[in-house]
Amino acid sequence: MTNIAQQSVLHPAGPDAAIITQLAWILFIGGTVLFVGVMVLCALSLRRGQKVRPMVWLLGGGVLLPLVLLSALLVFGTWRSVQLTQPSSQHAVKIAVIGHMWWWEIRYSHPDGRDDVVLANEIRLPVGQPVYLGLSSADVIHSFWAPALAGKVDMIPGRVHGMTLQADRAGVYRAQCAEYCGEQHARMALHIVAQPPAEFKAWLAAQAGPAVKSNSTEVERGRRAFVEQRCSACHTVRGVDDPAVAAPTVQAAGINAPDLTHFGSRLYLGAGAQPNNRANLTAWIANPHMAKPGVRMPASTDIDPATLAALAAYLESLK
Repeated sequence: MTNIAQQSVLHPAGPDAAIITQLAWILFIGGTVLFVGVMVLCALSLRRGQKVRPMVWLLGGGVLLPLVLLSALLVFGTWRSVQLTQPSSQHAVKIAVIGHMWWWEIRYSHPDGRDDVVLANEIRLPVGQPVYLGLSSADVIHSFWAPALAGKVDMIPGRVHGMTLQADRAGVYRAQCAEYCGEQHARMALHIVAQPPAEFKAWLAAQAGPAVKSNSTEVERGRRAFVEQRCSACHTVRGVDDPAVAAPTVQAAGINAPDLTHFGSRLYLGAGAQPNNRANLTAWIANPHMAKPGVRMPASTDIDPATLAALAAYLESLK
């Protein structure tokens, strides 16, 4: 499921997007008719010997025609807009989406009612079921927009704006921050994976668990490097014990960057900057500014190539 649907309002895959698409086509067709009409009138006005009756044109073209067309568009637009899904937190799946410069924090309600299931830069939802999104921002104004699924909703610091999202068919849909928020606004993307309800339920149960340890020597070396290099000062990986601390329950628990507990299961890294594979991941750890200039993750210029490879292997193992 790596083929990404077009990021276009003209290719709807949800009920709200279908309404918005219909409104867009009506406005486009109406605008085209008006343009053609004006061009015809311009052509007629160039004919010689034709008597012009100003009051007829002023009342007909300047008052009556706009009044009829715009009133019709107003009535139709209002009728269809009312049919857009109203946000409701009563849906079974509730997701908090928090915008950061320049990535997305995603929080699902835990299936067992415990702490939130936290991940980043990717939303998964069950096909054919409405999902509630609670949208907010941790810094500046952002805006959530998945053109193929729904309309745009602003994300304002200190407020929560709700929206309902629904995908009618399985696939991967690209969303984008639609409000300029700084240097890397254009590379602040998010991917929405719509999958059958049974697959979604299994995926969410797996995401709720801690990171699974591997028996691989290289992966273990990468896990130790993750802690020793203090990656845990910013990133969280639930289930990673710090060997430098005697208490076995201490975990890598950052608060300033994406949660990496199940990073290996995500399609992209850097909020859609690059596909998530070993080569891109190694290069990202070494110097993320090559792919996303201005990103708030520092370059790892003091880490040797073998350790970089081990770190990449460790992160890739976090399925």
